Amino acid sequence: MGVAEPFPGPAGRPHGPVMDRDEVDRALARLGAEHEAVETSLLALQDHAGRRLLEGAELTGVTKDRWATAEQQITLLWGYFDAYTAALNGIRELRARRRWSSREDLAELTERLRGRSVTVASQAAHTSPGITGPARLSEQFTLEELVARMNDLYAASLNVVVTADAVWSALPARIDLLSAELRRTRSLAHSVGVRPGEHPSGDELESITEELSTLRAQVVSDPLAFWRPGPGSAAPGGGRPDTDRYDRAARALEDVRREIEAVLQVRQDSEERLMRLRDVLSRADRTLAEARAARGEVLAKIAASEVPAVSGPPTALQERLATAAEHRRHARWSRLSPLLESLEREADEELMRARESLTAVTAPLAVRAELRGRLDAYKAKVARQGSAEDPVLIERYDAARRMLWSAPCDLRAAEQAVLRYQQAAAEALAQRHDGPESGPTDRRGDS
Repeated sequence: MGVAEPFPGPAGRPHGPVMDRDEVDRALARLGAEHEAVETSLLALQDHAGRRLLEGAELTGVTKDRWATAEQQITLLWGYFDAYTAALNGIRELRARRRWSSREDLAELTERLRGRSVTVASQAAHTSPGITGPARLSEQFTLEELVARMNDLYAASLNVVVTADAVWSALPARIDLLSAELRRTRSLAHSVGVRPGEHPSGDELESITEELSTLRAQVVSDPLAFWRPGPGSAAPGGGRPDTDRYDRAARALEDVRREIEAVLQVRQDSEERLMRLRDVLSRADRTLAEARAARGEVLAKIAASEVPAVSGPPTALQERLATAAEHRRHARWSRLSPLLESLEREADEELMRARESLTAVTAPLAVRAELRGRLDAYKAKVARQGSAEDPVLIERYDAARRMLWSAPCDLRAAEQAVLRYQQAAAEALAQRHDGPESGPTDRRGDS
């Protein structure tokens, strides 16, 4: 029987007829095998690595309390085993008196094998009430009852030993590996200027360091506090180590490690990113300059039009760009990283605003260009239909053209003039298609 299995119970039977010699011999053979298995299990428990660690550790909390109880249980267990051994030896001696046991001997052997013939003295009987009830001067057991009691004590004490050993085997080693990774990350963070008090990731690394140190000390002194029972947890090993705090620390370290890698990446590509930033801001500046020039042209060429104002060059961004370049020169990578990210976002937004400003400023010129194109397109259409010499069309075309090619141009009036020309052209084309039978139409009233 291995150390993780409870004792097998004896094959006892209720009191009944006196056993014959063969039955007694078979029972003694079973008891002898059982005694050997019990002794093997007890010695394995005595030599279990978890038990030795519990005996040598400075325990606290729930582990301290449960191990104190388990030690009492183990002491009591050995007392029961000694009583069991003595009872078995007594039965063997009685059987060995005669080769052919008398009926009186067989009756006594039957009583010892099946009756409450085992007396446990008060020293072995003493234990906590939760296990065997109130302490007594002595207790009487059948061999079957004694083994059942040893089973309970063995399972309870083994559960404490196995659970503590499982936690100690799992968590401290993992914490040590994570602590080694933490030390490497801290060294790398220090090399790029990520330090406590200067960068949030530096503060987070300090917090993780403190948490791992505290967690390891608590796991070593109170392993049972880090056991999460599972279904059927009454059996040894019924559950798993509670790794929630370790897992949170591991995730936090992974987050910091990614941030440090981002800072390292900044160190590698910062020059290229700074060059791109200068290019974007330069394009934004040129676009704004173009918008300012276009605004002056619009104000000079377009009348009765509201032209939005154009902002000045992005000097604040240029100053922050100079600060970023300074950070790079002095290898302040942890400061450069967030500054570059915000600058890249704001520079792209600035270029977009500059383009929108140019579009808004030049909108009147675009409207004028669209009206000019529409006027010329209708004139070409009229010419193809042979109505180019129509005096009404000539008059309305000249009026619209003077408005569109004069400065300042009144866009609203010019648009109305273009519409009047379109209407006249449409009427002329329709009359031409209908033929001369339709009669002349006076279109001058529309002018």
